[in-house]
Amino acid sequence: MRWAAEAVAAAPDTVRPHLDHSPQSLWRVDRWIAELRRTGAAPAAVGDLLRGLGAYAGEVIVRRSGAEWWASGGDHWVRTPDGRLWEPLDEARRCFAGHGSLRLLCRDALTGSR
Repeated sequence: MRWAAEAVAAAPDTVRPHLDHSPQSLWRVDRWIAELRRTGAAPAAVGDLLRGLGAYAGEVIVRRSGAEWWASGGDHWVRTPDGRLWEPLDEARRCFAGHGSLRLLCRDALTGSR
């Protein structure tokens, strides 16, 4: 997904080499989002980046589980082979608000989908 590639390209040099589409890479993504929050970044200023980081997490799930992207009315989900729907783009926004984790979303999505 283009949004994920744009987020990886925007990653700081200390983060980018670790974004290998592994579930473990989402530790760094969660920490990056937390750092954005701590620095006082305005949600509107980081909205596109958060969308991209959510798309990156969705791509991790897709690549690791055989899931597929679903879109409708401007919303985007990932559907795992077991039929569950996940909202990684919304989870990135929750993570920025301090109430979510892309790493844990991925862990939960991959549990039972193999």
